[in-house]
Amino acid sequence: QVHLVESGGGVVQTGGSLRLSCAASGSIFNINVMGWYRQAPGKQRELVATITSSGSTNYADSVKGRFTISRDNAKNTMYLQMNSLKPEDTAVYYCNWRRPDNIGYWGQGTRVTVSS
Repeated sequence: QVHLVESGGGVVQTGGSLRLSCAASGSIFNINVMGWYRQAPGKQRELVATITSSGSTNYADSVKGRFTISRDNAKNTMYLQMNSLKPEDTAVYYCNWRRPDNIGYWGQGTRVTVSS
């Protein structure tokens, strides 16, 4: 079992920055893909970015060049640096850590609001 806790959300003006954190505990030795997802009001949850155990990253087109996903293995923590935020980035952001057998674990979410 893996327990994930997100933090770092808040209210920021257009063009501002936030850094989200996802701290993990539990059986994290067998995780191969970690990612950030978001869900805006009235919309489906969508992928924002992923990072593999080897460090390969992938981003949604909407955030490329503005967001950076990273991880600190020593701290069992994953981050999402979000720059040049736009109102359309407003959403609840969730972290997900997935095992090779596709069993995934979700955090409780952290809310990001970008005001225009």
